[in-house]
Amino acid sequence: MKKIIVVIIGLVVIGCKSKQAAQEDLKLSRFEIDFMLNSWHQAAAEANFNNYFNAMTDDAIFIGTDATENWNKSAFIQFAKPFFDKGKAWNFSALERNIYFSSDKKTAWFDELLNTQMKICRGSGVLVLDEKGNWKIKQYVLSMTIPNDHTDEVVKIKSLIEDKEIEKLKNQTK
Repeated sequence: MKKIIVVIIGLVVIGCKSKQAAQEDLKLSRFEIDFMLNSWHQAAAEANFNNYFNAMTDDAIFIGTDATENWNKSAFIQFAKPFFDKGKAWNFSALERNIYFSSDKKTAWFDELLNTQMKICRGSGVLVLDEKGNWKIKQYVLSMTIPNDHTDEVVKIKSLIEDKEIEKLKNQTK
């Protein structure tokens, strides 16, 4: 009977330690992701081309605020390189960030509110662990926020441009 009690206590202790270790690993992963995303945004602010684009997977997708901005990494590089070459890209800093993980802890997704030259924007994305154990951006989506009370005003402004884009896209799907 004493052996059974010792085994049960041992299993409980091991179970508690493994749960605590898993929580510590998650905390560390959140810290790593926070640091990586903050460094990524900082690289843009400093126009550090290599640090910025090395944080993305080779098959990364960047979706910008304009409806036409859906770029694979090489197309995004072509768009962004002139800004980086001038020494001034964009300056975003996180005001708030939420991070979530897949059950195997190899994929994470996040949303963040950003302080930008466009005022508050929302960023969201998907991160994956690379073969070296580093988090990389697989997809990033940047959106401008619109106060609900001003949606009608913004729609009027957008309509002048986006009605044409809507028709173009509708015709592409036919």
